[in-house]
Amino acid sequence: MPTKPSTILCIDDEEPGLKVRKILLETEGHRVLTALSGREGIRVFESEDVDAVILDYWMAGMNGVATARELKRIKPVPIIILSAYGTLLDETLGVADVWIRKGEEDPQYLLGALDALLQARSPK
Repeated sequence: MPTKPSTILCIDDEEPGLKVRKILLETEGHRVLTALSGREGIRVFESEDVDAVILDYWMAGMNGVATARELKRIKPVPIIILSAYGTLLDETLGVADVWIRKGEEDPQYLLGALDALLQARSPK
């Protein structure tokens, strides 16, 4: 029996990276929603049934941590934060399920991390 594709929300204020992630995730069979700001991402999140979120740490206006906190308050979903910083920052504890250094990780690492988070959430 085919399973429903996971819906992934990608939030990043840099459109080129957002487009690349969208293509990568769609190639793997995911339904991908995108937003160019934290506030837009929250609006999309509230109107759709999202299974996981991938977002940029450093965004103008509302940064990734503030966005992630609000998303988790609305509905606890797995969140992957991408950043130029190489290590998880203290402010992300309890908010980021996975921290990935933006631009330096193999795309398969992102896909593997996402898959592990989604499998951990699915009913046994």
